[in-house]
Amino acid sequence: MEKIDLELIERIADDNDELRGLWEEHMEFERRLDAIHRKGHLTLGEELEEKDIKKRKLQGRDRIEQILSAYR
Repeated sequence: MEKIDLELIERIADDNDELRGLWEEHMEFERRLDAIHRKGHLTLGEELEEKDIKKRKLQGRDRIEQILSAYR
């Protein structure tokens, strides 16, 4: 995410519950993906989890972008 977007998120997250929740979820997905990637070799279940997290993260990011567009 670009620096300008991160700054905008910081400014408006306190006033926008949906954005704050989406951002917290996005950061949790990042932590979970980092943990999965540190493992090296993944089981089938971990590969499926990784795909699901990436899909959900992208959906959340799309919604974050919609919210940020309304503030720009």
